[in-house]
Amino acid sequence: MEIQEQRQGAVLVLKPVGPLVQADAEQFAARLQEAMAGTLGRCVFDASAVPFLDSRGVETLVDITESLGQSGRSLKLCAAGETFRQALELTGWGDAFEYFADAHSGVRSFL
Repeated sequence: MEIQEQRQGAVLVLKPVGPLVQADAEQFAARLQEAMAGTLGRCVFDASAVPFLDSRGVETLVDITESLGQSGRSLKLCAAGETFRQALELTGWGDAFEYFADAHSGVRSFL
């Protein structure tokens, strides 16, 4: 899985390209945790290039969200497609995330 990165001020936007499935979940989780530590939690997950995720992908996002929640932070998701959001809703985790229409809106939420 390719993970594109873009800095917008003090916020890092991570954009994985491809499905978030078991084979790539560990790599993605490691990179996201590293980003969260290096940006004081100012990180946006741009899901626009993630066509779907499996149960391991959902588990990875939930683990990161729970970890961030312990310090009062949250994972901000943007541009999540219908299939992506349905996977979260069907597993009961849809309300655990903040959603934004695009990366710019997600970045602005830190202001």
